[in-house]
Amino acid sequence: MWNYSQKMMDHFLNPRNAGEIPDADAVGQVGSIVCGDSLKLTLKIDRATGRITDAKFLTFGCGSAIASASALTEMIKGKTLDEASKITDEDIARYLDGLPPEKMHCSVMGADALRAAIAAYRGEPPPESQLDEKDIVCHCFGITRQKIEKVVREHGLTTVEQVTQYTKAGGGCGKCKGKIADIIATVRAGSAAPARPKRMTNIERMRRIEEAIAREIRPALQAEGGDVELIDVEGPRVTVGLRGRCAECKAADVTLSKVVEARLRELVDPEIVVVEEN
Repeated sequence: MWNYSQKMMDHFLNPRNAGEIPDADAVGQVGSIVCGDSLKLTLKIDRATGRITDAKFLTFGCGSAIASASALTEMIKGKTLDEASKITDEDIARYLDGLPPEKMHCSVMGADALRAAIAAYRGEPPPESQLDEKDIVCHCFGITRQKIEKVVREHGLTTVEQVTQYTKAGGGCGKCKGKIADIIATVRAGSAAPARPKRMTNIERMRRIEEAIAREIRPALQAEGGDVELIDVEGPRVTVGLRGRCAECKAADVTLSKVVEARLRELVDPEIVVVEEN
């Protein structure tokens, strides 16, 4: 089960600015109900100052999609279009005190809707307007090669699982995972310097570690009569306690390094160092 911040739950249970501005100056619509998620963002803009005076949203999706859209409308009201255009999906996630990695596509959808609305107001073609069927990589969710390339480049993504978290691509039938892996390799090979993921906050790192332990590590240890408990997280240093048979095992050091540390480095942060509680 995912862990959600109190702020995220507040925006889900008490969404701000839900609805639609009937005489909107700008409309941005992304996603599709057929593909699982959609968001319509409507803006009222003061033409003299270029400031967003009102913003409302309609969304079809999960609680994280509702919270992300609600947060976005609060973030952009009062800003100029130039200021609003600089808001990223990471900014939306931070505003909500973090999102589970599997829900980052919700904040991405919000940022995409904002860019589409601003483009519409300025008379510019909407993002991806020139794309056709051959550009779609994930047909389950209608995700294009260009979008996958963009998130890989912007966020320094290195695995198919990360791309799925940010875009949902590969989260359906899975037939496109090979193509996604090829796109990742191509983007990274074409970079003058490999992109590095943005620095995680300690709260986000702890949340990801907790999820990785619950989903991937604890079940494997429990199957052998053991267990692991997260004690503390200080930057990349993770303190855990081995329980059950793992605590009594002579190969406890191997379990820490080859199972716990190795999986956390793979799933969360390659710089993680796991130590056992004193």
